[in-house]
Amino acid sequence: MARNARQRRLYPIRRRTKPGAAPGSVTTDPTAHKTEIDVVAYGPDGFVEERGVTLGRVRELLGKWPVTWVNLEGLGDLEVLQQTAAMFELHPLVLEDVVNVHQRAKVEEYGDQLFVVARMTTLDKDGELETEQLSIVLGRDFVLTFQERPPGDVLDPVRERIRGQRQICRDPADTLAYAMVDAVVDHYFPVLEAFGERLEDLEEEVVTCPDAISLAKIHRIKRDLLLLRRAVWPAREALSRLHRDVLPHIRDATRIYLRDSYDHSVQIMDLLESYREMAASLLDVYLSQTSNRLNEVMKVLTIFASIFIPLTFITGLYGMNFDTRVSPWNMPELEWVWGYPYALALMAATTVLTLGYFQRKGWLRNAPRRARRALEARAQAGRASSAHDG
Repeated sequence: MARNARQRRLYPIRRRTKPGAAPGSVTTDPTAHKTEIDVVAYGPDGFVEERGVTLGRVRELLGKWPVTWVNLEGLGDLEVLQQTAAMFELHPLVLEDVVNVHQRAKVEEYGDQLFVVARMTTLDKDGELETEQLSIVLGRDFVLTFQERPPGDVLDPVRERIRGQRQICRDPADTLAYAMVDAVVDHYFPVLEAFGERLEDLEEEVVTCPDAISLAKIHRIKRDLLLLRRAVWPAREALSRLHRDVLPHIRDATRIYLRDSYDHSVQIMDLLESYREMAASLLDVYLSQTSNRLNEVMKVLTIFASIFIPLTFITGLYGMNFDTRVSPWNMPELEWVWGYPYALALMAATTVLTLGYFQRKGWLRNAPRRARRALEARAQAGRASSAHDG
């Protein structure tokens, strides 16, 4: 299961086409989802939404409505993909980029069509980061999209806006394309918010009681943030081109909204870089806390060793085999009736004096434990304050 999780979290970088193949060669992934076609056609007078349609039905709807949105879910049916490309007169390189789902976010012109690649990011029910390539082809009166998996994606709000027959139904196709790009960008915010909460919890955990599980969490969140950065950084460049350049079927009125999406991408990138720095600093904190814990253990062991050093000296001294009959100076206390209690009392007094000296120097104080208690008290006070404000 761990291997499957890693494969789901990382970019799929395996190309299906062989090295040296002709440009535009298309080879589908045998493990990809079966291709299904959904269509939404709308205008000022209403809309039509159908799922699981055929290409013949798509051909019937094209041109009858001001805007037609054709969405292909799953990239496992090569014949359907090629027939769709032929129907919409897509460039061979477009279909190649659609099938190879490791593309970075980008914007490309192919005649009177505009090809946009974006990466959708979501969190599954277990909080794992998932990314999916979204390919958008914008034409005069249609928007063609390709998704790796069935719906339940970031485009659901766009579908709801069409069903509610809002302003989007009265605008040309470029408004629909903008709505899709904007939905992709806006869904980065809840993902980053979740990462921010995880970083706060992880920071408290690392400061109070770091362990091997904490280290694994730090590495996982660093990998997730790197994956998210690989999705956001090219998206910012693509959005910059969308709102600055003169592109096919993009009106000046739509560029103003695309500029707002670009501003959102800049904010997301700033937050992302801050979180990456926090994750890197958490690793330093973990190493520091681990070192401090090791120092505490070594301090305790050193204290025990320091206590037993004089005791070992006393026992070693009285273990010497001097004959008291030869000289009165040869350890006369061995013949004393209180000699053994005297030795025990001497060792006890030495232990007490040594501990007292260590306590006076402050070597017996547990600073990390006091810091942990202070942090827990501050956290409890914060929770009580939040509950009172609520």
